[in-house]
Amino acid sequence: MDMEQLENLCKQLRLSHIPKVIQHHDFDSKEEWLFFLLKQELKGREETKRIRLFKQSKLPANRTLNSYVWHHQISLPSPTTQEELTSLSFIRQCENAVFVGTPGTGKTHLACALGTLATESGLETRFWRVSDLVSELERQWKSNTLDMFKKRFDRVKLIILDEMGYVPFTKEGAELLFQLISDWYETKSVIITSNLEFSQWNKVFIDTRLTAALVDRLVHHAHILSFTGESYRLKHALSK
Repeated sequence: MDMEQLENLCKQLRLSHIPKVIQHHDFDSKEEWLFFLLKQELKGREETKRIRLFKQSKLPANRTLNSYVWHHQISLPSPTTQEELTSLSFIRQCENAVFVGTPGTGKTHLACALGTLATESGLETRFWRVSDLVSELERQWKSNTLDMFKKRFDRVKLIILDEMGYVPFTKEGAELLFQLISDWYETKSVIITSNLEFSQWNKVFIDTRLTAALVDRLVHHAHILSFTGESYRLKHALSK
C-alpha cells in the first residue's frame, strides 16, 4: 500500500492526522506504535477544534492571560474571584462577570483573554461589541429572521459583550438586547465591559425600568470587577 492509498483510507475513517506521523518507528512493539498513532490523532483533533472555536468566536488575536497584568487598581469582589475566572468555573456555573471602570485599564484584554482560554478548553465563545450586536439584532428583527439569529447561540457557553455604554441605543435596540440577555439568563455566561457605572446605564437604555431589569439579571450570580487608574493606551502613547 502506498502513502496515497493510506491517506485516502485514513480520510474515509476520519483519521486525518495519522498519516502525518505514520513514519515514526521508534517503538518496542506494535502496540506502542498503535497507541502513539491514536494519541497523535486525538491531539490533532483537539488542536483542530481549538483553532475552529477561536475562529468562530471572533475574538481579537493576541489577548491572552500570559500577557495580562493583574494590576493593583483592579478591585475584586472576593479573594477567590481571580481563581474562579481563570479556572473558568464561573462558566460551568453559568455565572456572569462585569468589568466596569476607566477606559484603557485592561477590561477588554481580560475579557478576551478569558474568552481565548475558554476556546482552548473546548467551550464555544462569541465576542461582540455591544453596538454591533444591537445593530445586528435590529437588522434581523426587520428582516423577520431574529429567531434564526438567536439559534446561533444555542451551543455557545460564553458571550463577551464589549464596550457597553459607548453608544446609546434606540428604544427597539435596547429592548432587543434585553430580550436576548434575558434568554441567556442562568443558561450561559456573559462577560460585559463598560466604562459606565450601573447608575449611568440609563443613558444607554433610556428606559429606567428596562435598565433596572437588565442590571438585575446581569449582577445576579455575577463577579463585578472595578478598574481604576491611568489608561495604558494613553500612557504608552505619551511615553513615545
